[in-house]
Amino acid sequence: MLSIHKSITSIASFAIFLLVVYVVTYTLQSTDAQDNKQFAAYSASLLNGTTGHHNSRQRRQIDVLDEDDIELTANKGVESVEAFSCSPGLVLPLWTPQGRSLTTGDRCVRGFVYFLLMIYLFVGVSIISDRFMGAIEAITSIERTVMVRGADGQKQPMRVRVWNETVANLTLMALGSSAPEILLSVIEIYAKNFESGDLGPGTIVGSAAYNLFIIIALCMVLIPSGEHRRIKHLRVFIVTAVFSLLAYIWLWVILSIISPGIIEVWESLITLIMFPVTVLWAYIAERRLLLYKYINKKYSVNKRGVVVAGEHDKDDNDAESARVAPAPNTSSRDNAYEDARRDYIALLAELRQKYPDADLEQLEMMAQEQMISRGTKSRAFYRIQATRKLVGSGNLMRKIQERAQNDLSEVKAQLNRIEDDDENDEPTRIYFEPGHYTVMENCGEFEVRVVRRGDISTYSKVDFETEDGTASAGSDYVGKKGTLTFPPGVDEQRFKIEVIDDDIFEEDECFYIRLFNPSEYVSICVPQIATVMILDDDHAGIFAFAEANYEISESVGVFEVVVMRYSGARGSVIVPYWTEDINAIEGQHYEAAHGELHFTNNVTEQHISIKIIEESCYEKNVRFNVHIGTPQLAPDDTNKESFFHRFFDDELIEKIYELEQKPYKSLTELERVLLLSKPRAGEMTSVEVRIRESQEFKATVDKLVAKANTSAVLGTSSWREQFKDALTVIPADESEIDGDDGTDEEIPRCVDYISHFVCLFWKVLFAFVPPTDICGGYVTFVVSITVIGVITAVIGDAATYFGCALNVKDSVTAICFVALGTSIPDTFASIIAAKQDDSADNCIGNVTGSNAVNVFLGIGLAWSLASIYHMAHGTTFNVEPGTIGFAVALFCGEAMIAISIMMYRRTKKSIGAELGGPVRSKWIHATILFLLWLVYLTMSTMEAYDVIKI
Repeated sequence: MLSIHKSITSIASFAIFLLVVYVVTYTLQSTDAQDNKQFAAYSASLLNGTTGHHNSRQRRQIDVLDEDDIELTANKGVESVEAFSCSPGLVLPLWTPQGRSLTTGDRCVRGFVYFLLMIYLFVGVSIISDRFMGAIEAITSIERTVMVRGADGQKQPMRVRVWNETVANLTLMALGSSAPEILLSVIEIYAKNFESGDLGPGTIVGSAAYNLFIIIALCMVLIPSGEHRRIKHLRVFIVTAVFSLLAYIWLWVILSIISPGIIEVWESLITLIMFPVTVLWAYIAERRLLLYKYINKKYSVNKRGVVVAGEHDKDDNDAESARVAPAPNTSSRDNAYEDARRDYIALLAELRQKYPDADLEQLEMMAQEQMISRGTKSRAFYRIQATRKLVGSGNLMRKIQERAQNDLSEVKAQLNRIEDDDENDEPTRIYFEPGHYTVMENCGEFEVRVVRRGDISTYSKVDFETEDGTASAGSDYVGKKGTLTFPPGVDEQRFKIEVIDDDIFEEDECFYIRLFNPSEYVSICVPQIATVMILDDDHAGIFAFAEANYEISESVGVFEVVVMRYSGARGSVIVPYWTEDINAIEGQHYEAAHGELHFTNNVTEQHISIKIIEESCYEKNVRFNVHIGTPQLAPDDTNKESFFHRFFDDELIEKIYELEQKPYKSLTELERVLLLSKPRAGEMTSVEVRIRESQEFKATVDKLVAKANTSAVLGTSSWREQFKDALTVIPADESEIDGDDGTDEEIPRCVDYISHFVCLFWKVLFAFVPPTDICGGYVTFVVSITVIGVITAVIGDAATYFGCALNVKDSVTAICFVALGTSIPDTFASIIAAKQDDSADNCIGNVTGSNAVNVFLGIGLAWSLASIYHMAHGTTFNVEPGTIGFAVALFCGEAMIAISIMMYRRTKKSIGAELGGPVRSKWIHATILFLLWLVYLTMSTMEAYDVIKI
């Protein structure tokens, strides 16, 4: 891939060509010498009352002179014409002295100084235009909450952008990239007392030619070998292409056919009204409104299995298109959001395989970086990125890394803050924790825990007392009552209960502990009664799961399934266990477990450890079972009888064997209790475990996906940040975010320092512009466009002085110099977009839209103001159709050729795209576009100096 600096070399070659153009125009002054002699004679004839036959250019020159100038011209001849002084500009002071005393060397020096000044002003207007674009991005990124019905029929809130993408691109985005050309046209009208000029319209037409021919040619050849880029929103491109051609055809019609040389009010207003009409038709095309919705459309299934309408051409990676039934009535915004979430999950899974040792937080941050860098980028992103590289302000990709880290930290802090707020906002509550206790009969005493939650800053108290259940106070346990006090800051209290041991076989018994009589502003919550189960230690026990089913999060890591031993805890028992799939897959969702649990004497609880595999899945619902088998006494040798003799005498063992032979219904209550001496399985020998997605992970994904856009990267939050960026030199590398953990810091190169210090004045000056976080970017918008207007006015004056010093006409200056200067940032923005985007919309799709907007808004607004002004004063607004009309007609013809080439490349199977493709074809077509621009410049310049007569 060619670097951006190689592209600068290409642009430098164009600058050399422009110097050649200047030499040609200076040579053409000899051609004008004869015209100037005739012009002097014509001036004299005006004084004598006779005009004779003279060409239109001579009459156009006479129209701008007053009587004193005519008299001076008639007396001095050609020598006096060449000695005319430059007229003062609107903002920039005139370099004095003026007149015949200036030598050719003086004029060259002044022209060179004005040329350097224009370049520096172009740099300044590019930097402030980036502030302007950042404000526009902040404005067009405003979101609102809408309720969207999901696939399950449930409504859920979703944040969506207020601005439509097409409308934003053709209005504010187009204004942001073309503001200098538009403002130059308006300012020139005002500076010339609402008379027409060549600089503004010439810049607009020249910029359109450069954008259409040179930018597309560069993007075409700079696509990496073997790759191609297609226009995704083809209907919008066709609409803007038609309207861009219509714009210049309309200019030619009103200049040369309807009312030659005069712009009437209705003509200028129609030109201006065509701007919203263009936006409206593009919106209709993008939204498939009007007749399009009645046309039979094809649907296809993309690589994610989603049914999509046939707006876009089938991607190479998509599944084979199939004609299916129309998609259900689902929200496109919902689909886009779901796609973004799927992309995030896929990135996370890919990074997990690539970095198996990284923790989830690191993977989330890397995934967020890639989501932002790979996400849909606006024209503003590429424009700002290009300017930052050129002026030594670094690569926006570095800011994406910082933004991803900030996003993740903010989301985690927000989730923690929500949990803390939930706890702090609740009133003071007191309850048992836990609410159930299982103790052995021989435990002696055990501890009960009471906790306080909510507001713990005050003094609280609560009473407690024991109550009999199947266990009786005095024979099974020692009854107790009392008061628990909680000083400020204390969140728990404990007390002890004594259990009475005996040697009588009996079933498990229970009793209760109750909380009551809380202090003021304290509530007793569930569990307010604790259940205490006393297990008889004279039995081997019954074994079962504590719960019938569990629902766990995939992020739990290792899940512990509890197996309980109740109705006795005497002796060592072995309980086998194993797992079984339902719809969960062993090895993918969890690791299979099987083995034996060993319950030693007086042990009442064991755990089966099962490792849950975290897939970082957004939605998951899989299940598996865990089983336990028949419990067996654990012998210490092959003689099982010896084990019984450890705990039971021979008479009792024989009694148990005898009872096992009798029917269970015929047993007395005491005999049934005796049978409990042997271990057996309880009712719950199987438990179902359901694995669901991590709620924290799901909330993190939702919030990160909502933040994964480039608009926040383009904006600024404080003046401190702006001044820090203005004073810091950052290397303008082209490395993209690839998820690597590399921490190597690149050192700025010499060219980065040079660019930084050359642009330091503009950087510091524009750091005073309010940040985009203030009032949603509107303040930045107003301040930036005001500053752009001031700098554009200075550019207009400098361009006029440049042409005056070197005897270059304003039309030639506009087409060859001003148009190039205002289009350089867009050139690099398009090159970056062509390399990084997967479509051609941001690199060439906006060219036709910008060209149409420039005419309708730039020329339409300026001419509307001038024509209305002249109508109010009873005069006519005169615009000489010569140079502008010729340039417009020439551009229209060549634009049709350029658009035809792109359509040919798109439909040609061997190419299949507007940009890139086979090396031979892309260089041939790029050369044709470049030659079209050369022809345009050459013929427009020759017409301006009357080499070509019209």
